Amino acid sequence: MNSSFDLNRTVSDAYDEALKKRGIANILIAGKTGVGKSTLINTVFQGRMAATGQGRPVTQHTKKITKEGVPVAIYDTKGLEVKDYDPILKDLMTFIRSTNCNTDHQQHIHAAWICIAEGARRVEEAEITLAKHLSEVMPVIIVITTATSDQGFKNIVENLFPFARNVIRVNSVELVLDGGIKIPIHGLEDLIDITMEVIPEGQKKAFAAAQQIKLDHKLNQSHKIVAAAAVSAAGIAAVPIPFSDAIGIIPIQIGMLAGISLAFGLDANKAFLGALVSGTFTAVAGSFGGRAAVGALLKFFPGLGSAAGAAISATVAATITTTFGEAYVATLYGLLKDDPDKKLTGDDVAKAFKEKLQS
Repeated sequence: MNSSFDLNRTVSDAYDEALKKRGIANILIAGKTGVGKSTLINTVFQGRMAATGQGRPVTQHTKKITKEGVPVAIYDTKGLEVKDYDPILKDLMTFIRSTNCNTDHQQHIHAAWICIAEGARRVEEAEITLAKHLSEVMPVIIVITTATSDQGFKNIVENLFPFARNVIRVNSVELVLDGGIKIPIHGLEDLIDITMEVIPEGQKKAFAAAQQIKLDHKLNQSHKIVAAAAVSAAGIAAVPIPFSDAIGIIPIQIGMLAGISLAFGLDANKAFLGALVSGTFTAVAGSFGGRAAVGALLKFFPGLGSAAGAAISATVAATITTTFGEAYVATLYGLLKDDPDKKLTGDDVAKAFKEKLQS
């Protein structure tokens, strides 16, 4: 039995590892002044990033916007309306090529959204030139903003940007036209779906967590975390181990909870995870050690926790992990399905999770 199990250290390590695995997604957004970039950013990403994020210049016409706790960086590029655009483009592409040569892929710019206002019915040469150059180093999606009446404009744009991955018409806020006609928010789910398809696999967790449009992507990434944790738990128990030594699966459980919390984009930190773990493993809330820790976990699975001298096989370890993880995913989905941007505390989540496990 491992009597020196350190809950605080395990929680801290699990959180750091989950944060590292989630990473960050970097999206470049370009468009002329007034096309609705800020509105799009504020609507799509958590925390109203364009309004409340921290911006710092990376070139004369591009700033990097970040916000603590939101795993995306927005590179907001301006200057498309400037008559002599060539120097601006050269400056931007020099920066991008330098950035994307970094051996750390987390530093790369992973996709670009080029925003064009539908109402203008006009595409500038600078927009085409920028998109063409960007498409040589990253996936490019053309976003037609304030999309209220197509009238064939999307088809024109598709013909002008054959190198783009897709052209999406979006409306980021509800609009009321003359006569009281309402144009609802639309197209954002398609934009998120397509971006998820084109960004690198290593950035999908981060992008899914940062966006607040589709809960499905958070669910999908969370299911992958559960599956990976189940494989790890099965590996530890591949050779049946005594019940008292089964403490090895507990860090996997905690790491899984951390990963799922971050995949859902919760405002999670080590205190949040500590409250969640302590609230869940109530049998050992103050002393989380060895055999008791395993018992606290296994007590949620009738017939397993009472086998004091039994061994935990790979199949049992994987089953416990999967059931435990999917219960947590279902808990978060239930809490967030009606309000994806809802703020949750570790205590709130722990209470709901415990009820789910005991139901």
